[in-house]
Amino acid sequence: MNLVVLTGAGISAESGLRTFRDSDGLWEEHRVEDVATPEAWAHDQQLVNRFYNMRRQQVIKAEPNAAHHALVELEMKFSVTIITQNIDDLHERAGSSHVLHLHGEILKARSSVDESLLYDRRDDIRMGDVCEKGSQLRPHVVWFGESVPMIEPASRIFRAADILIVVGTSLVVYPAAGLVHYVDYDVPKYLVDPHVPAVSGIPNLTVIQEKASTGVKKVVDKLTAVGQL
Repeated sequence: MNLVVLTGAGISAESGLRTFRDSDGLWEEHRVEDVATPEAWAHDQQLVNRFYNMRRQQVIKAEPNAAHHALVELEMKFSVTIITQNIDDLHERAGSSHVLHLHGEILKARSSVDESLLYDRRDDIRMGDVCEKGSQLRPHVVWFGESVPMIEPASRIFRAADILIVVGTSLVVYPAAGLVHYVDYDVPKYLVDPHVPAVSGIPNLTVIQEKASTGVKKVVDKLTAVGQL
């Protein structure tokens, strides 16, 4: 049985990773337009790199929380794929086996002229650090205004879902938010978030209005309990 999980910033927030949606459009005291768009990169590469260098070090210091660990338990009963909008590696460190990152990974760098050239990166990206083609390295993240290359494989995974769990996402950032509509009408769906978004158009939905660390555990316990499979 295929169980698909869509996670957003809310699951990582409990590990201490802030999001711009929680701070009036500011992300670590920066406007999103100044650090997370192609225009920002064109205008000030040094600022953008400095911002993501800080984010990278925050991710390295963060630890998976109870919600990340609870999702790992599902692999004992289901074929689980996690589609995450987050650029951190907390799902992997918790032990989840199949994770697809829609918006890139902060612990990788890529060429600014050839997105297929990827490099593992745990230290800072500095100005003058270049790819094998001689182009400046940039964070391997999808900025606002850029295409989302992984959306097609993600949509195929959603179409095959027998159960869907959505955790910690506002369901307003497209194209990721549109993935829930690829799931069949009668598939059981669970939404875990303390701030429930507009979900009236999602059929067969159970809402758990709690933070991820407690709400995910409730869903996992229900799905893995004897007689629930």
